[in-house]
Amino acid sequence: MSSQFPENFLWGGAVAANQVEGACQEDGKGLSTADVVKYVPPEERKSLEHILGMSRAELSAAILDKQEQKYPKRRGIDFYHRYKEDIALFAEMGFKVFRMSISWPRIFPDGEETEPNEAGLRFYEDVFNELRKYNIEPLVTLSHYEMPVHLSVKYNGWESRELIGLFLRYADTVLRRYKDKVKYWLTFNEINCTIKFPFLGAGVLTEGRDNGKQAAFQALHHQFVASALTVKRAREINPEFRIGCMLARKLVYPYSCRPEDVLKAQAENQMAQFCSDVQVRGYYPSYIRRHLQEYGVTIEMEPGDEAVLRGNLADFLSFSYYMSSTVSTDESITDRTEGNLSSGLANPHLKSSEWGWQIDPIGLRVVLKEMHDRYQIPLFVVENGLGAADVREDDGSIRDDYRIEYLARHIEQMAEAIADGVELLGYTSWGCIDLISASTSEMRKRYGYIYVDQDDAGSGTLNRYRKKSFYWYKKVIASNGQQLD
Repeated sequence: MSSQFPENFLWGGAVAANQVEGACQEDGKGLSTADVVKYVPPEERKSLEHILGMSRAELSAAILDKQEQKYPKRRGIDFYHRYKEDIALFAEMGFKVFRMSISWPRIFPDGEETEPNEAGLRFYEDVFNELRKYNIEPLVTLSHYEMPVHLSVKYNGWESRELIGLFLRYADTVLRRYKDKVKYWLTFNEINCTIKFPFLGAGVLTEGRDNGKQAAFQALHHQFVASALTVKRAREINPEFRIGCMLARKLVYPYSCRPEDVLKAQAENQMAQFCSDVQVRGYYPSYIRRHLQEYGVTIEMEPGDEAVLRGNLADFLSFSYYMSSTVSTDESITDRTEGNLSSGLANPHLKSSEWGWQIDPIGLRVVLKEMHDRYQIPLFVVENGLGAADVREDDGSIRDDYRIEYLARHIEQMAEAIADGVELLGYTSWGCIDLISASTSEMRKRYGYIYVDQDDAGSGTLNRYRKKSFYWYKKVIASNGQQLD
């Protein structure tokens, strides 16, 4: 490697409340949109749209259904009761930062209450205190693919402008409560996923709509405004806060050097950065106008919305990166690859994981350089990891050398990007402890350095075990990224 990581580089890991906490209705918590996403066995999965889509009848049935085993995010991995044990393991690895999220319905169960749920507020205060005991900095996401399901039923989620005020009440509550315990905040996780998966990202049902994109882009605009107003409120509460935005970032290559393929790849990459253009630059980019026109979308804005967006920009840009793909205008090319809430044509020059995600460490360097050149603000890799069906051997070991290889090569490319001039704040690999999958709600696809004894059906002791990668990542952090093999 040609560069060292900065001395204050933030090494750590990332999880989401709805994938780890469990205790879905304990201590006053309300149901979230994540709590009603049903587990679909592999043999019955048609597409991610099939898994993550939701009709109004399905939503109503899921709210009434009390069978926890059908809805794995309701049980998580019991972080709610085991957080001290888990944080101690993170500290043993040497974490400098832990990315987590706050569950909105744990604070406001239905989303419309005027007073917050004190038990929920105390839980996160206890978590932050435990992190502080080990000098681990929290990086907190306010909305990570969950919101009170009541708001989806009553308002169709973020399609309604009502949610801006309700979200701001929630954000104001936690920003004030934890103003001396949390410095780094993110508003919406992978905000651009609202476009393709409106229920996952915004609690929006598009069943029976002639133009589902109209609802999705309108919801996204309301999230933009809410995010900007949260940035404004946060700076009023504590000027030392650093508030970031967060994208799902997948690099798209042209399948060939045909100009048509290059143009199509350019359009895909532009759309991947559309949301950060709004949140970092403060306005809708010109290229989005044609896209909206072609899909018959008209975004309703109120006077003052554009000024709000311009005046409250993100301090840093964070993103997830797992893979890349290709696009082509040649319809005879059909070899596809699946991935992190996305798909595309396979790249013949890359290997794939057992879930079909193409492994492209150099693509991470490309993305870092492009986004730093585009925005000239600090970047933060807050999700990156390899999902695999880890096996616990008879001797108790979990030999995940494939994960070590994946992570090591991506960390190498981050170092090269730093040498290229990229300002990088930190790295929180995804799923530092095994958790419930965001897309498929399965447990078999594991990401963590820590193995959790639980299967897809929820059976198991929930005991935690250190994988080989646990000891490897400990050395990576101790050497500030220099010892990778």
